[in-house]
Amino acid sequence: MSTEITRLFDFPYYALKNFNLKNALVTKYGQDWVSTSNEEYINKANQISRALLKLGVKANDKIAVISTTNRTEWNIVDIGILQIGAQNVPIYPTISKEDYEYVLNHSESIYCFASDTEIVDKLNQIKSKTKLKEIYTFDEISGEKNWKEVVELGKDDSNQSEVEARKDSVKGSDIATLIYTSGTTGRPKGVMLSHSNIVSNVLASEKRVPLEAGKAIALSFLPVCHIFERMILYLYQYCGVEIHFAESIEKMSDNLKEVRPHVMTAVPRLYEKVFDKIYGRGEELSGFKQKLFYWAIEIALKYEPYGANGWWYEKKLGIARKLIFSKIKEGLGGRLDLMVSGSAALQPRLTRFFAAAGMPIMEGYGLTETSPVISVNQIAGKGFRIGTVGRIIDGVTVKIAEDGEILAAGPNIMQGYYKDPEKTAQVIQDGYFHTGDKGEIDKDGFLKITGRTKEMFKTSGGKYVVPPLLEGELKQSRFIEQVMVVGEGEKMPAAIIQPNFMFIQDWIERKGHNIGTSCKEIAESKIVIDRIQREVDECNKGFGKWEQIKKFELTPEEWSIDGGHLTPTMKMKRAIIKEIYKDLYERIYRE
Repeated sequence: MSTEITRLFDFPYYALKNFNLKNALVTKYGQDWVSTSNEEYINKANQISRALLKLGVKANDKIAVISTTNRTEWNIVDIGILQIGAQNVPIYPTISKEDYEYVLNHSESIYCFASDTEIVDKLNQIKSKTKLKEIYTFDEISGEKNWKEVVELGKDDSNQSEVEARKDSVKGSDIATLIYTSGTTGRPKGVMLSHSNIVSNVLASEKRVPLEAGKAIALSFLPVCHIFERMILYLYQYCGVEIHFAESIEKMSDNLKEVRPHVMTAVPRLYEKVFDKIYGRGEELSGFKQKLFYWAIEIALKYEPYGANGWWYEKKLGIARKLIFSKIKEGLGGRLDLMVSGSAALQPRLTRFFAAAGMPIMEGYGLTETSPVISVNQIAGKGFRIGTVGRIIDGVTVKIAEDGEILAAGPNIMQGYYKDPEKTAQVIQDGYFHTGDKGEIDKDGFLKITGRTKEMFKTSGGKYVVPPLLEGELKQSRFIEQVMVVGEGEKMPAAIIQPNFMFIQDWIERKGHNIGTSCKEIAESKIVIDRIQREVDECNKGFGKWEQIKKFELTPEEWSIDGGHLTPTMKMKRAIIKEIYKDLYERIYRE
């Protein structure tokens, strides 16, 4: 494919010229999927641009966009903002109103597009403390200005020549967006990404994605305020992929059957939920059918790519695919040939299972500061290796520091943190971005993440422990949904565990245990504690004595974004979790 694209708003024009899709962007409103063509997409983006000029928006002005779900309007507004040289400031919808206030003030955003009542209610509480001139909503909300007013204002095309002049003046090196990292500690930092940062990442990543140009269909689910999904949406446009926006995680199953996508992206937690649901189906079977189902699962969990397990394994896998996995794939729409995972570590059992089922998940690695992709697996060229995040993409250089930290350089590295040269200087040194992650590159060029530099700790005995390695192994258990390894400065490592309440509730029912099924009753049940102890014991076998989990406590509720346990990208807020469960921590170490 041609690579003359230099600015983000070049992508929809490229898509119009090369594919001219009728269903470029598709969103469900009520019961109806509503399509927007490439042509309509660009026309409306130009209307937004013309309207913003009439509202006095200048180059480098900041405009915030907040949406609970991915939708067509987000993309139209994004292009409308970018092509007049202004900057899009996407904000996570689930953060507090205080964080809204901080991000809006720090970025100096002057307008905001918001999707729904819940977001607008929070915005209205803090609007007077910001520089916001107006809020426009995507949903029709009584008493609020609607984004259609902006579209209407831009119908008069008398200033389109000014839009064209603005477009021509935008260079690839100009800042396109400020993305505020959710962060596990402290205030969010505004990552400055230029057009070139993200464009270079799209063009390099496209080579790793086997999509049939102009014919594939995608289901978009991950929040577009996250750079991973946003980059993917630009990539879809570059490849002429129809983009359908999922309604919610609750309706994901229905949306998969309705849209029947060829590709989708998600975080590991979603894949875990899908796997648990599939595994649970086996419990509904009996006799030979149940044995056959679990035989197929057992085969899948031993999967290795490229026939590495030999002809006899491949023969059995072929039978499992025909009898069992073909039905599972059909339940997910029937055409899902590729899935991509990012944001957190993917459990190898999930990689094996879905690849064996004919729906491989390609795990990648990157950060907001790297636009985001540094490396990603791919099927072609024997570029898929389980337990790794793939090979480094073209144009990016990675080296491993003496302490094991991953350092990256290339056209995708951010311009810096907005208004924070000190923090920028701390992470970009000698042309390399310091990721804060530890890793290693094997002899074949595959990158493997081994932990976080800041998450490794010493016990009081002076032994080093790497929590993510233990946590990743423990989360292979279907009984464990979340786990945080603790023990810095203590005599031994321990764990605070959030049980997989949904799975355990089913397990209690299947086994006929005489215990309650509320989260609190599960967390306090000796039967459950003993069963999870078996999982912990199994995990410990793979680690040295000094790093094995000696004690654990179960939390009586699910960890969530709203509860403060997790960031919007589902990473643990370790300090906050430790504070929330200080009584459990004390019980581990002081009793």
